[in-house]
Amino acid sequence: MLLELRKLSVPPGDRLLIKDVSWQEFEQILEELGEHRSARLCYSDRTLEIMTPLFTHENSKVLIGDFVKVLLNELELDYEPSGSTTFKNQQMAQGVEPDESFYIQHCQAIRGKERIDLTVDPPPDLAIEIDITSRTQFDNYQRLGVPELWRYNGQRLQINVLQDGKYIDSEVSPTFPNFILIDKIPQLLKESKQVGSAQVLRQFRFWVREQI
Repeated sequence: MLLELRKLSVPPGDRLLIKDVSWQEFEQILEELGEHRSARLCYSDRTLEIMTPLFTHENSKVLIGDFVKVLLNELELDYEPSGSTTFKNQQMAQGVEPDESFYIQHCQAIRGKERIDLTVDPPPDLAIEIDITSRTQFDNYQRLGVPELWRYNGQRLQINVLQDGKYIDSEVSPTFPNFILIDKIPQLLKESKQVGSAQVLRQFRFWVREQI
């Protein structure tokens, strides 16, 4: 299978679904493709998804991740960024690579580790997915127990909070309850196309300080 995957070319913005992939095959693919690759992988119920992001996808994910860092730093909250780490659990047969992710409440539990093992380690406290080219499936994040998931589709930011094993929509982030982010973040992402990323990051930092 790996040889076949190496022959495949997934154009930016497209995704490829491969059915009936065993956990062992998924592990082998992760190991041999390595961490330094442009494609992102998602595995659930023996289905492997391969996606190659567009520039607008990458630009949005970096900016939203930077917004989160501004919030964390201005609020003086301890955290560890975990980026697009592959989070997987063999017992649940789930594996996912978020666009961005952060350990906040559980940052001490994983600090200093080279690898995350979700059979013993907690999942990230916040995961971010950019749904411009494809829509994030809840199953992976729900089963892995990620408490908070943000999804941005190019127009709207949706905040999902895990309750009783299922995600519910929320108007506010439980991590940042005093900030109306579902309005502010899409507004600034739209503005960034005109004034640039650096300018909107400065605007966001100023806005956060005003709220505090």
